Amino acid sequence: QVQLVESGGGLAQPGGSLKLSCAVSGSLVRMYTMGWYRQAPGKQRELVASITSGGRRNFADSVKGRFAISRDNAKNTVYLQMNSLKPEDTAIYYCNCMNFWGQGTQVTVSS
Repeated sequence: QVQLVESGGGLAQPGGSLKLSCAVSGSLVRMYTMGWYRQAPGKQRELVASITSGGRRNFADSVKGRFAISRDNAKNTVYLQMNSLKPEDTAIYYCNCMNFWGQGTQVTVSS
């Protein structure tokens, strides 16, 4: 059974930073494409960033240049570093591996 547990969400001011973590058990992060998605109220869930087993990264246009995705194979954890946060980044952020999802972590960007 694959389990994903997100952490690191919270309240940030516009222009601030947060770093999300996704701890994975039951699978190896280095073997699969890992993704971060988000869902804002009233909107569909959207891909924010992903990293393939080969290390190729993909970002939504709205976060390019501001967000970074990385993984620590030893800790079996994937990270999402979010910089220059904007109010429109407010959403629940979910970690994904294959067809498995974490429970989500709330990110709120507000002054």
